[in-house]
Amino acid sequence: MLGHLLHLAGVDSVILETHTRAHVESRIRAGVMEHQAAELLRAIGLGARMDREGLPHHGVVLRVNGASHRIDLTGLTGKSIMVYGQHEVLRDLIAARLAVGLPLLFEAEGLAIDGILADAPRISFRHDNRVQTLDCDIVAGCDGFHGIGRAAMPAGVLNAFECSYPFGWLGILAEAAPANDELVYASHGAGFALASMRGPTLSRLYLQVPPDEDLAQWPDARIWDELRLRLADAAGFALPEGPIRQKGITAMRSYVGEPMRAGRLVLAGDAAHIVPPTGAKGMNLAVADVTVLARALDAWFARGDARLLDAYSDTALRRAWKAERFSWWMTSLLHRFAQHTPFERRIQQAELDYVTSSPVGAMALAENYVGLPVG
Repeated sequence: MLGHLLHLAGVDSVILETHTRAHVESRIRAGVMEHQAAELLRAIGLGARMDREGLPHHGVVLRVNGASHRIDLTGLTGKSIMVYGQHEVLRDLIAARLAVGLPLLFEAEGLAIDGILADAPRISFRHDNRVQTLDCDIVAGCDGFHGIGRAAMPAGVLNAFECSYPFGWLGILAEAAPANDELVYASHGAGFALASMRGPTLSRLYLQVPPDEDLAQWPDARIWDELRLRLADAAGFALPEGPIRQKGITAMRSYVGEPMRAGRLVLAGDAAHIVPPTGAKGMNLAVADVTVLARALDAWFARGDARLLDAYSDTALRRAWKAERFSWWMTSLLHRFAQHTPFERRIQQAELDYVTSSPVGAMALAENYVGLPVG
């Protein structure tokens, strides 16, 4: 996305991608796009397939011990979300870049970033079995938590803020029709569950499990039994089933690294912050980061105006922390915590009751879910 935004601004860039094109375009990850992320894809001329194949949603369902409560996102905010997989967004962006012949190197292993405190940073990488170097004006580390971008921040500069949750998500991708027209977030005595989708014939479903759970202890039949239990409602909810194409367990954590810039190195996306998936903010935070960064780099390259670039970290972090708060809140609201005292459990129940019975409580959820302003 950053490469495409810079291209539209007339700024040259080279993208180094660790994985193969096939891997990038097939890896199932995030699926919910905030209102402004979908609008951005349209604004840059890449929204046609999203509008043709994506699933616009105007609400989400909170299911609390079998009672369903719909949060009317559009009615409360005037905005909607779009269910369109991250890998589909990447397919659109990759096709657009290759169509105009811009440099995009797959299977390029990043080795090191040097000179970020000088005026000529350099990336060392391995591609086509050769170690090569790339001389840059600026380096954008959009390469995730374990990439060389975050690792290249000078010692003592990066302050880490972290929170680990005492559970994980067991996620499956199943060849089954979606369980509901909108996402269902279920808070149940046995633990959290989520029914989502990736299209009219693919369902993405999740279960709260212990963080060290052995996936081998979860045969398909047990997964479906547990999903039926946690997603059940008083109206006789029926869960469509089908072959499970993928399953895995993901640890849940929150992380923010400050600042998001040091000299000629800037960080974006998971290189700078990680959210638990409960609030559907991971991909959207990355899009917001690079939207702010592209504006800053445009001003810097076009006019030598460094004000937006100097403010990039503070601007991006203000929004990132609000998304971190919302994701933490959604996670705390909907999951069962073994260490909760009876008092803490009652507080959680009261919070759920408030959100599902108060227009003000529902509005706060809806405003954050559809996405706060960028920049």
